[in-house]
Amino acid sequence: MAVTHNGKLLALRALGRFTYDPTSPQPTSDTLFDIASLTKILATTAMAMILYERGLLDLEMPVISIVGEFSGEDPRRDEVSLRMLLAHSSGLPAYEKLFLRAHTRDELLAAASSTPLASDPGSHAEYSDIGFIVLGVALERLADESLDRFCQREIFGPLALTQTTFNPASELRPAIPPTTDDRTFRHRIIQGEVQDENASILGGVAGHAGLFATAHDLATFAHIFLQGGSPILRPETIALFTARESSPEGTSRALGWDTPSAPSQSGRYFSPRSYGHLGYTGTSLWIDSDRDLSITLLTNRTWPDCANQSIKRIRPRFHDAVFEALGLENAPTE
Repeated sequence: MAVTHNGKLLALRALGRFTYDPTSPQPTSDTLFDIASLTKILATTAMAMILYERGLLDLEMPVISIVGEFSGEDPRRDEVSLRMLLAHSSGLPAYEKLFLRAHTRDELLAAASSTPLASDPGSHAEYSDIGFIVLGVALERLADESLDRFCQREIFGPLALTQTTFNPASELRPAIPPTTDDRTFRHRIIQGEVQDENASILGGVAGHAGLFATAHDLATFAHIFLQGGSPILRPETIALFTARESSPEGTSRALGWDTPSAPSQSGRYFSPRSYGHLGYTGTSLWIDSDRDLSITLLTNRTWPDCANQSIKRIRPRFHDAVFEALGLENAPTE
């Protein structure tokens, strides 16, 4: 866990063990975690923000104008914009086990791009991994560069996120908490390689998942956002992408980011203008600009499988406890 407040790293702590075995390794503050869907903000959305600033990305641009294979017989597909992919309002379904029928990167990307719409574009928000796989492809084409290379040069390098990476080196794997004992697809313990099966077929680099990072690196990333974005972003770009979308009605989504809803995994105290994201493996990052506060929580709650849902109770209680320890639970917000 990591907590920043008023520009300072207040807490950086590691607790527990890699697994429930009492002899398994203990994590440290430098332990790498599979951050799962935090990839969506740390890599994909940040890349979209940079391309937007450079005039290479128009939020209203139709997806089919960049990813031609996204078009199909359904005329509604022509209406899907990059904004809709970022805001999870494209009409694409939440998730598909594409890995069961796609055995190579090209096959899986083709399967994602041809996934049928589950609802009318813009009609309602449904969090979609499929949408972010397609978004990743679109961004790579706009930048004319792969997601991992762009992010290393334009985001991780400039921000000194020295331990943030796709596909950690094999020698690092024993020091990374395992995420699952995969007995149905890969038939091995998954440790130091991406837990998400679709991202695995994509070679560990995808718009929706694949990044590994430490709590310190995530706290650094949050600090940059709280300080206005320099050296990679402008404050107005952060404001645009982190503000809750006005449509579809009832959405909690910003562009790439989420915002607190009731009830929320962020707990009871984050201000309405806060923003953050969750990761399937048991990871989260929430940022409150009104309180100049960020809270990072990294776990491997999917070990040995994803049946245990206790993270949904732990996460909001943890966030609330941090606010209360800092005396911020009643702090006024703008």
